[in-house]
Amino acid sequence: MGLLSALLGLVGCDPQRIAQLEEGVATEADVRTKFGEPEKIWSAADLSGNPFPGAAAQPGARTFEYNRQPQGQVNYMITIAADGKMSALRQVLTPQNFALVLPGMSMEQVRKMLGKPMKITPMALKRETHYEWRYSDGPNTPRIFRVEFDSDLKVLRTGSVPDESQPGVNGNVT
Repeated sequence: MGLLSALLGLVGCDPQRIAQLEEGVATEADVRTKFGEPEKIWSAADLSGNPFPGAAAQPGARTFEYNRQPQGQVNYMITIAADGKMSALRQVLTPQNFALVLPGMSMEQVRKMLGKPMKITPMALKRETHYEWRYSDGPNTPRIFRVEFDSDLKVLRTGSVPDESQPGVNGNVT
């Protein structure tokens, strides 16, 4: 229970941390002080093929992935430009970004777009793998976005469903 409380406390502080970081002013050290060590660091070359690379694809840029799954409903991508300053901070688990996940995309592309999923489920008999992320589709609307990959690790289909594990969804009360 202590780890869960610590994780929830960490997620609850994100808005305060974000407010203290200004694009073009905050440094890599500032980001690491506020958010800690990233889950993953992506180079500009890693992200150049994504549908919304923006600042992340600029030469010399690195993007830090801060994952809040499985309990949280956000994943952050924070880009540090070649000059060492923060050039972008994005919460990537949004319906707008989910719409960019298209059939035929590779599992690696999706991972780079949305960050580490909350759950990975191999479906051996179907020869598929399902990735799921928790997100919020507005106040008090917890949902799960799922991407289903074929045996070649290419997107077959995507979809969102209510997150029934969260209090208040479909009568679920804790």
